[in-house]
Amino acid sequence: MSEPRRAAVLGSPIAHSLSPVLHRAAYAELGLEDWSYDRFEIDEAALPGFIEGLDSSWAGLSLTMPLKRAIIPLLDEVGVTAASVEAVNTVVFTEDGRRVGDNTDIPGMIAALRERGVDKVESAAVLGAGATASSALAALAAICAGPVTAYVRSPERAAEMRAWGERLGVDVVIADWADAAAALTAPLVIATTPAGATDSLAGSVRGTPGILFDVLYEPWPTAFAAAWSAHGGAVVGGLDLLVHQALLQVEQMTGRIPAPLAVMRQAGEAALADR
Repeated sequence: MSEPRRAAVLGSPIAHSLSPVLHRAAYAELGLEDWSYDRFEIDEAALPGFIEGLDSSWAGLSLTMPLKRAIIPLLDEVGVTAASVEAVNTVVFTEDGRRVGDNTDIPGMIAALRERGVDKVESAAVLGAGATASSALAALAAICAGPVTAYVRSPERAAEMRAWGERLGVDVVIADWADAAAALTAPLVIATTPAGATDSLAGSVRGTPGILFDVLYEPWPTAFAAAWSAHGGAVVGGLDLLVHQALLQVEQMTGRIPAPLAVMRQAGEAALADR
């Protein structure tokens, strides 16, 4: 029997996280009977002590808010993708004890879109300007040929999105959140806002819209996503993103490629249906 290996997701709040469901489903399908995946309520203040207390049985960690930047000073190495947005959601512990950080949200977004046949778009719109919006810009740097219009609520957020655009090589055009209904004509709309923030846009969906990527997975569907679907538009949801980024985490932590995408998605769907 192999040595038991451990992994977990850290964050605050963390009780809602579907990561344990997805990772455990992958371990079961891969026959990794000695692997475990847990969740821990950890904030920025508690993070250094938690990391220092880990032993050699640990294979990796998933990080969610508010730890994606707080973890960076505690790492030995940060991958190019994570460094580009200053956000780490994955830590892998190497055999020689090094802590290596990565970001699977960005390739996870790209993979979720490609699964729906979206490889390239001429332009796009991003709703919101938080941490997920910077990851969306990084993903769009790979698939969007033209400008990205970012709809934001404040001058401070506008300045942040402009700076991210310059850093990532994306032509970012800033627009006021009050005009967000204009985003709905874009071929790809990425909604990165909290629950309820886009509800007011549901009534503005007209004709047959393009593609909506709504990063929320609970509650689902959002009013916005439901209206988009009702008008015949394609919708990529938060569970799609969650599964694809978790799949990459499983592959990095276990070394087993490919991870079982369909099994992980089914487990996530079942868990959401039970809530």
